[in-house]
Amino acid sequence: MVALHGAALYGLWSYRILPTPVEAFLMVSSLIDPPPQPPKPPQPKPPKPQPIEPPQPQQLVAEAPVVMPDDPVAPAPPPEPVIEAPPQPVTLTSELSVNCPERSPPDYPALSMRMNEQGKVVLRVELGEDGRVAEAEVKTSSGYRRLDDAALNAVRTWRCKPLVRNGEAVRAVALQPFVFILEGR
Repeated sequence: MVALHGAALYGLWSYRILPTPVEAFLMVSSLIDPPPQPPKPPQPKPPKPQPIEPPQPQQLVAEAPVVMPDDPVAPAPPPEPVIEAPPQPVTLTSELSVNCPERSPPDYPALSMRMNEQGKVVLRVELGEDGRVAEAEVKTSSGYRRLDDAALNAVRTWRCKPLVRNGEAVRAVALQPFVFILEGR
């Protein structure tokens, strides 16, 4: 086996597949600097701003008819009546439970319990100056009409403290959430 390897190595050496150290040569290279760049032309200077002359004042003349002292003059039109917009309600940042001591929870509809209906209802509730619920509407539905109606019916029975600003009772608006969950199912 050793002789076979030796014969293969001798054959490769004799056919000059492997170069001998005598044939090795030295290669020298040098780097050539690139040609110099031509100088950039100087940037032109921006033109000097010209002073702007202010416009000459002009006299405006309006032609008006000549009125003689004995000519009749039409009366001035009556002033437009001023209609004040109703004051906008104040938005409460907390739930109504803080301002409403008399509140009852909504009744869970029996049919909704049998049909396993659950969800969250968010109502927009507007309180009048007397603390009673003036308006209530569904802002975000639970997805079930029966649950939405139960929340509306409950909130309409609430009695709240009127919101006072600057010594006067004002209307107020709040968002009131109701969560309907069937426990133990």
